[in-house]
Amino acid sequence: MSNIQNFGEKLLGNLEKVIMGKRQALELATIGLLSQGHLLIEDVPGVGKTMLARSFAKSLDCTFNRIQFTPDMLPSDVTGVSIFNQQKREFEFRAGPIMGQIVLADEINRATPKTQAALLEAMEERQVTVDGITHPLPKPFMTLATQNPIEYEGTFPLPEAQLDRFLLRLRMGYPSPPEEVNILSRQQLKHPIEALTPVITVKELLKAITEVRAVFVSPIAQKYIIDLVGRTRRSADVYLGASPRGSLALFRASQARAALQGRDYVLPDDIKALAVAVLGHRIIVSPAARLRELSADRIVQEIVHSVAAPGGEYRIVEKRKGKAT
Repeated sequence: MSNIQNFGEKLLGNLEKVIMGKRQALELATIGLLSQGHLLIEDVPGVGKTMLARSFAKSLDCTFNRIQFTPDMLPSDVTGVSIFNQQKREFEFRAGPIMGQIVLADEINRATPKTQAALLEAMEERQVTVDGITHPLPKPFMTLATQNPIEYEGTFPLPEAQLDRFLLRLRMGYPSPPEEVNILSRQQLKHPIEALTPVITVKELLKAITEVRAVFVSPIAQKYIIDLVGRTRRSADVYLGASPRGSLALFRASQARAALQGRDYVLPDDIKALAVAVLGHRIIVSPAARLRELSADRIVQEIVHSVAAPGGEYRIVEKRKGKAT
């Protein structure tokens, strides 16, 4: 998996030219890319949510579309519309901005539920249906959505079905004082993103995605994933636990993290490191837990601490002349 490790270092190095001091967030974004999942970037204004998405898109030699969600948007503004061509005497499909490889859904919670629902088919089935005709989305396809969790006026909270389609939820956080000084000095004359160029081709990306799927996940590691997800469904602090889609998301993300670490097998550490980012947005906290000010992330952290990591062999073991490889 050295190729995937080199892939990750090249992409992360390019992203860090713009996004400084947020290595963990950048790694999660890369994991989402290699897992062919979608990202929900949730944080306060001004910490670089949109800039992360733009830098991510500019680092890849992929088509990039941006959708600025507003309350007056219609589903056709996202998916596209069929228009009658008078010369050809037939309807023609005019693709919407969702028909791109990397799509930035900026402030997604400002759109109405009807418009948000237009993304459901695209995110899960990687296709859009307009006037009864299905149009496949290009490969690779990835949605990076941003939302502000603080300002709720004029917003529409994402329904559970929508949240469940995001592989990972990540937060940026405030920079440290030295990092903030560095940001000021580097942006004095121009923004670093203006000089950012693609470092990964579509061919390299598709090859890396295929190789990540081959990462070995032992039955022991799979059972550990099921135990963690199952505990979210039985916890007294959780009203609604994670679905089987959450188990698959943790499985895929763990494969990508292991590959970025240069391994061809998943360890429990990969699963534990991603549990909060993968499961935190998929559970609904019970009213009693809310009164105790327990967050979904805190509940997942407690579950990870309470479920013992299994021991055993996580690699593919073959017997050759009495030696294990």
